[in-house]
Amino acid sequence: NASNVPVAQLTISSDKLTEQEVYDYGLNFIRLRLFTIPGLATPAPYGGKSRQIMVDIDPARVAAKGLSPNDVVQAVLQSNVLVPAGSAVIGNTLYDVKLNSSPDSIKAFNDLPIKAVDGATVVLGDVARVRDGYAVQESLVRVNGRRATYLAILKKADASTLAVVEGTRDQLPIIKAAAPEGMELKLDFDQSLFVRAAVTNVLHEAVIASILVSLMILFFLGSWRGAVLVGTSIPLAILVGLVGLFLFGQTLNLMTLGGLALAIGMLVDDATVEVENIHRNRHMGKPLTVAILDGARQIAVPALAATLTICVVFFPVVLLEGPARFLFTPLALGVVISMLASYLLSRTLVPTLARLLLEKEDLEHHGPGFSARFNRWRDEKFARFQEAYGRGLTSVLASRGLVLGAAGLVVVVSAALPFLIGLDFFPSVDAGQMRLHFRAPIGTRLEETERLVARLEARIRDIVPANELETVNSVVGVPIFFNLAFVQTDSSGSQDADVLVALRPDHRPTERYMEKIRDQLPDEFPGSVLYFQPADIVSQVLNFGLSAPIDVQIDGPDVDRSFGVARDLAARIRRIPGASDVRIPQILAYPALAIDVDRARAAQIGITERDVANNLLVTLSSSSLVSPSFWINPRNNVNYFVAVQAPRYRVDSLPSLLGTPLGRNVQLISSSRPGDDPAGGASYLGAIARVRPASGISMINHVSVQRVIDVQASATGRDLGGVTRDIQKAIKSLGELPKATRITIRGQSESMFTAFSRMGGGLILAIALVYLLLVVLFQSFIDPFIILVAVPGALVGVLWMLAATGSTLNVESFMGAIMAVGIATSNSILLVNAANDARVSEGKGVLEAAIVAGKTRLRPVLMTALAMILGMVPMALALGEGGEQNAPLGRAVIGGLIVATFVTLFAVPAVYTLLRKAPPRAHELDAAFARESHGAEDTHG
Repeated sequence: NASNVPVAQLTISSDKLTEQEVYDYGLNFIRLRLFTIPGLATPAPYGGKSRQIMVDIDPARVAAKGLSPNDVVQAVLQSNVLVPAGSAVIGNTLYDVKLNSSPDSIKAFNDLPIKAVDGATVVLGDVARVRDGYAVQESLVRVNGRRATYLAILKKADASTLAVVEGTRDQLPIIKAAAPEGMELKLDFDQSLFVRAAVTNVLHEAVIASILVSLMILFFLGSWRGAVLVGTSIPLAILVGLVGLFLFGQTLNLMTLGGLALAIGMLVDDATVEVENIHRNRHMGKPLTVAILDGARQIAVPALAATLTICVVFFPVVLLEGPARFLFTPLALGVVISMLASYLLSRTLVPTLARLLLEKEDLEHHGPGFSARFNRWRDEKFARFQEAYGRGLTSVLASRGLVLGAAGLVVVVSAALPFLIGLDFFPSVDAGQMRLHFRAPIGTRLEETERLVARLEARIRDIVPANELETVNSVVGVPIFFNLAFVQTDSSGSQDADVLVALRPDHRPTERYMEKIRDQLPDEFPGSVLYFQPADIVSQVLNFGLSAPIDVQIDGPDVDRSFGVARDLAARIRRIPGASDVRIPQILAYPALAIDVDRARAAQIGITERDVANNLLVTLSSSSLVSPSFWINPRNNVNYFVAVQAPRYRVDSLPSLLGTPLGRNVQLISSSRPGDDPAGGASYLGAIARVRPASGISMINHVSVQRVIDVQASATGRDLGGVTRDIQKAIKSLGELPKATRITIRGQSESMFTAFSRMGGGLILAIALVYLLLVVLFQSFIDPFIILVAVPGALVGVLWMLAATGSTLNVESFMGAIMAVGIATSNSILLVNAANDARVSEGKGVLEAAIVAGKTRLRPVLMTALAMILGMVPMALALGEGGEQNAPLGRAVIGGLIVATFVTLFAVPAVYTLLRKAPPRAHELDAAFARESHGAEDTHG
């Protein structure tokens, strides 16, 4: 599961305990304690030495007794049995019957019988040494230069990172209190620090946005009473949004909080427009109650249309797949729920509070105090601005053909911007972590790789200043086999290592140090390969389980040919600007020894291929893989593997390998039979087989059952979309591929193009749905088209702002574009609705109605746009930790609304005067209905 990502490392080390003691305590005690934390998963410890009861056989002594390694395994299996014997009723008592079927101590294993010859019994101690030891060490962990063990703290897919890490921290004092003396525990690579900082940053952005929006409202309305009216709806709408998110099973995370922060600027929209309209009616001389009722009634339909429009434009999120769907569905939910709550509050709470708070507002506007003087000054200045806007709009309408033609040209030119600003799936995040994969020359033994890694760690400490470096942890070799199912790694042998580097919070850009490492270290380690992999939780989730954002997978029936294609393609990708960390993780030439058995010769001496395989497996890899046997330690009640194996120092040359005894078919606890070898000796591997050098595949990857070779790469200093497009060209330049060979690009690049395709199609569909919604509400096919004229302006503003700020077009900025489209459409609704009212209610012509509507709705349109822009400023500046994630979203909204506001105030009235020649039919029906109703009342009276 790609969501089961490591959120921390619990490092366990000690200067007093052995490596196997540290590993054993981490596996059987600390790990079990951590399992009590909800949402946490942790595999077996990394590094250390896995405690086992080792039966170290001596191949020469085994052969001298006429035995084989498999005979020793069978003896252990037959004499070490963990089964209950049952129970017996004797008299009036029920007894549990216990059998000494398992040795009661490790020393007792030496007395287990293997074979009886002429009355003499061969016991385990005659051919092996039994000890409390550890399995052959295939991996080790280094923490700041010394050997250690660590437990990977993983969160389950539906768990909270903060809750899992906090639960782990709460358990640490309990674990430390019970730990053996001298054991040290430390939580490293804590992803919750970044998540918590990012969440805190979003909350700070929300608070700053609320303050800026409140000040803007106070400025325009000139009354603290009006500001309170609008400001009250913000926390209430957010509270409803939180309840809604809880009911939908969402948690408070970066995306849900980002959605609520994004909604703050819009939450004031419904209340702001209504309060402003109440003020306008009040200034027309209407009593307060009448002004409230008329103000609410006049904008009821356009406010509903605006709210539903903003909700509908988030429809593309439903079409997303993969990680993008899980990332942005909570954000969209937060916005939609809060917007619906805001509309309901503007219909209910705002009129009620207006009746209570606005009754004495006139005193503030006409009194002698500073507030009254400021309000009069502001009203005078705004009236001048309003008249200037009216004159400008009149000029635009007089030359509307030229103005609209120029606007259309800008839209056409802006269509080329996406190719210039670049495409990314998600904004890059500096979490202060690096994960460097190191591969020594193929086949390098574990101890030599550790020596090279120690040199590598020292060089990293030279590059990263000590005051910025938190910790350096390394995992050398291949983790225990079932850990591979939990953590993505390219490690396939003892030559591999993952070096994890954590920086302190006040560090300089992480990418700066990554570039230095790329430039300096490869030449210092000739024959080795170094490349970076995703280190932070965001990148790991976005890669969806892959170890690189770009993963070119080549599948075909001939692996060697596929590997040749991969090598050619990797060489071409390395020449692409911005492509970094290019590698092929698979190894096809891993050193191997091939053993060819002469089956005829083996059959002559009674040896089968299975005998050869079993005995070799036991000698080289231990019996625990195919014939597991366990022993329960009476001191701690933990069961340990009993592993029969030849120590590696006894099989350290080809002659010693060929000297592996194969034995004869002997029965346990039996005497020699007629026909056995009179010397009682055993057959050796060298008598029936020869050994030759060979090579093999170290790692095999499958996708949909097909075996694939991967060419992986990252994008550095350039957008992911541009690098991917160049890789696609490199693939085409390969020419004709071998028969039945196929090349597929996966990873973030695949998710990015899929997400953009679906969101683009979804946005078009959303605009169509908005159009149909407006057709129903306005009972017209022309008015919705006029309203949607603001949409291209919003998109143009988004593209130019992204280009000006150096941001790329990614899923975050796409969400900002969706938001800008929704706000622009809602403002356009207000203006068109006002123009229709002026034509029907006041009988004005189309030009005059457009000008009156623009001047009437100038204040609410500016207030709505400024509220959203000011609300996005903290997010767009990306000031805090993790702020770069949401910055493109804020920048897109700001750019889109700046241009869309000009389009709404100038281009929409121009299009209105061109297309809306006749009065709107729906408003005529409403006016006729009103006249008939009044006439009926007069007749009745």
